[in-house]
Amino acid sequence: MLQLTGDGSHTLLSERFGVTYHSHFGATTESMHVFINAGLRFKAAVQNHVDVLETGFGTGLNAFMTWLEAERRNLTVGYLGLEIQPITPEQAATFNYPEQLGVPTRAEDFLQLHNVSWGEKHRLSNNFVFEKQLTPIQDFYAPEAFDVVYFDAFAPQAQPELWTQDVFKNMYESLRPEGILVTYCAQGEFKRTLKKVGFSVERIQGPPGKREMTRAWKNLS
Repeated sequence: MLQLTGDGSHTLLSERFGVTYHSHFGATTESMHVFINAGLRFKAAVQNHVDVLETGFGTGLNAFMTWLEAERRNLTVGYLGLEIQPITPEQAATFNYPEQLGVPTRAEDFLQLHNVSWGEKHRLSNNFVFEKQLTPIQDFYAPEAFDVVYFDAFAPQAQPELWTQDVFKNMYESLRPEGILVTYCAQGEFKRTLKKVGFSVERIQGPPGKREMTRAWKNLS
């Protein structure tokens, strides 16, 4: 079910889990704060190529905003989104993200994220190579393949099986040294789990509606 969030952008209500894909305070605002600012831009300050893993491709908003950011910064990005219950291209066509982000002429590019084939790399521009996989987060393992993890699964109370020590051990090992994991979640038990598998955990200001979010480092000296 399509819903409007506080900044005017759309989100989707998951009927299965009874939660929305984004914050009620603003879908694009949350994605910009948590994933683009605290994740992509943070790494782009020290390197001009960034490989991103997103756990929960969902509506495609994080991928679309990453693509736009890569072009604005002349950054090259390799992007892999994991999803096991994809939305339909018809659903994606109802979202107002291109308009809300000030790029209405990029609507077809946004839809392309949903229309391209699964399990294959697609060079969507000189700055952005995109792949999506129908792979459960629990089964994913790619040692030292990524610089940033966007951990955007539904909240621990909705999907506790995705917030386990085994999952975050795989996330840790999937990052290169000094790689980072960013997420909207700041629960104490979650942060203790991150530390158990080797992450150094940083608490930073959260997006509207949340006091804190989490950025975790691999091998922070």
